[in-house]
Amino acid sequence: MPSDTLDFEEPVAVLLKEIEALSMMPQTPERRASIAQLEARAAELRREIYATLKPWQIVQVARHPNRPIMLDYVERLFTEFTEVHGDRRFADDKAIVTGFGFYHGQPVAVIGHQKGRDTKQKIFRNFGYAKPEGYRKALRIMELAQKFKRPVIVFVDTPAAYPGIESEERGVAEAIALNLREMALLDTPIVVIVCGEGGSGGALGIAVGDRILMQEFSVYSVIPPEGCAAILWRDAKRKVEAAEALKMTAIDMRHLGLIDEIVKEPAGGAHLDYAQAATLVDEAIHRHLTELSALAPAARLDARYAKFRAMGSIGVTEPAPSAVPAQAPPGVSN
Repeated sequence: MPSDTLDFEEPVAVLLKEIEALSMMPQTPERRASIAQLEARAAELRREIYATLKPWQIVQVARHPNRPIMLDYVERLFTEFTEVHGDRRFADDKAIVTGFGFYHGQPVAVIGHQKGRDTKQKIFRNFGYAKPEGYRKALRIMELAQKFKRPVIVFVDTPAAYPGIESEERGVAEAIALNLREMALLDTPIVVIVCGEGGSGGALGIAVGDRILMQEFSVYSVIPPEGCAAILWRDAKRKVEAAEALKMTAIDMRHLGLIDEIVKEPAGGAHLDYAQAATLVDEAIHRHLTELSALAPAARLDARYAKFRAMGSIGVTEPAPSAVPAQAPPGVSN
């Protein structure tokens, strides 16, 4: 198979090989017609495959090496973006990028995980695993956004927070917990989009907002499928089963009430058409940001609090008032 196709895309890969072989031959009208026919069939087959993806297959798409990452969207959606570095306490975490720019002419703060593309970039970005200083840097920029009344737009794409010893020594749990509290209270509109992997507290540490969006083939979960399988069944090979049980797809998240909208992707995933993927993301972010900007600050904060307060209530029902036993006054027996 071509290096950029996934295992479940094998029927498409066969057609792509035929197209490549024909393209290397002298071009004639008949050969060009054959290539066009094969391309149309490959596109149709890809749409059919992606319409019925299983959870583990969606995980594979979310991790695709060519999937657009934060700076790909920054390049296409924002102008005059200026990156801001460092948490003013320890260091500049390259796994989280922060800065200010203009979005449709409006000044905004932009924050997100950056995984890197090739091996050198991935090592430089620590594969998107943020350390405490990354979350503290993000909070510093959010506080500046609040001070200067700029909306915050967040791109989430990380396997998890960095679990190394130095990360624990510098208080990664405390840094994430502080961000959760402060983002819940931040007096400026916040739009969050999960554009790849939304992994555990590493994702949630910058993902508290007024609107939570997910791209169609992204995932959002408390733990990666491999880790879940290793803990539950002591067998990481049961990752496919774990992906199903975790309910981590965008459709699952929408059903559970944990996100506000699923953002469509180009046929075959965002990695096939960066421009169209960015256009679809742009439409969703702009619409939600316009709605939020029209709300009074107090109403917006109340709605944000109510959104997160309601999470986790599916399947839990409170007893009816008549079913709650009356409490006798002190000293009086029922």
